Amino acid sequence: MGTRKAMVERATNETDISLSLNIDGEGRVNVDTGIGFADHMLTLCAFWAGFDLDLTCKGDLEIDTHHSLEDIGLCLGQAFSEALGDKKGIVRVASAKVPMDEALAEVVIDISGRPYIVYDDTLLPALIAGDEKDVWREFLKSFAFKAGMNLHVKFEYGCNGHHLLEAVFKALGIALAQAVHIGRKGVSSTKGSLD
Repeated sequence: MGTRKAMVERATNETDISLSLNIDGEGRVNVDTGIGFADHMLTLCAFWAGFDLDLTCKGDLEIDTHHSLEDIGLCLGQAFSEALGDKKGIVRVASAKVPMDEALAEVVIDISGRPYIVYDDTLLPALIAGDEKDVWREFLKSFAFKAGMNLHVKFEYGCNGHHLLEAVFKALGIALAQAVHIGRKGVSSTKGSLD
């Protein structure tokens, strides 16, 4: 098996994104989205996944962060799917639960090819780092759907938005590292293929 990596570029009237992803990396991350908090979350995720990620985004931040985070999610999901290829041998299903001070979050994933997201953000404050909390649901939804992943995110408890999201992004990274691990022969499906 060769190194699992992909490059994605996306240019629209709203964003200009360049991304390279190496799933079999060493956790080397260089992220510049123009959104400091997003850089922090994406760096955490890639680091804990052990992925090498190089990502730049120039977005219409004069409007807000929505377009940038949604499109970054699309590009990251596309790169992830392309890097995995036929998914042969991956463990596929994984979960992680991570604390961050007073907060606890759990992420469960299935790289099944069938996208779905369960995400209840009622614990999150309305604003986090100056942005609506909704932008994080949009990012995760875009990532999950382009990656072909079933993604469940559960905020167990906590009151600080930064801590809650940091726990999620660390847990997502840990779960991704487990799920992409080559630990089987053939495809992880009794039907013999992943949609």
